[in-house]
Amino acid sequence: QVQLVESGGGLVQAGGSLRLSCAASGRTGSSSAMGMGWFRQAPGKEREFVATISWTGGTTTYADSVKGRFTISRDNAKNTVYLQMNSLRPEDTAVYYCAARRYNSGATYYIRDYDLWGQGTQVTVSS
Repeated sequence: QVQLVESGGGLVQAGGSLRLSCAASGRTGSSSAMGMGWFRQAPGKEREFVATISWTGGTTTYADSVKGRFTISRDNAKNTVYLQMNSLRPEDTAVYYCAARRYNSGATYYIRDYDLWGQGTQVTVSS
């Protein structure tokens, strides 16, 4: 049973940076090559795609709203995926969720393709 735990959220001023981490625990050996993604949900809004990365790290995709400011990366030896967020804006305020594709190593921005989710971490950007 694989579980995802996010960390690194917090309060930051506009223009600042944060790095989110998503650690996978449980059966995370090489047989569990998972595509991973980050999503976010602001109050009163639907959950939306932020970034995704393939198992090898060779494929990454970003939402237009974060392109050039956010970077997704992974360290498979540590079973951890990261989201480096720079030049943060108040509109980036949301709960950020890590998601995994337990049986597919590819990257995808379709929320329906993810079958494992973390509990979320709050990111608040003040103006």
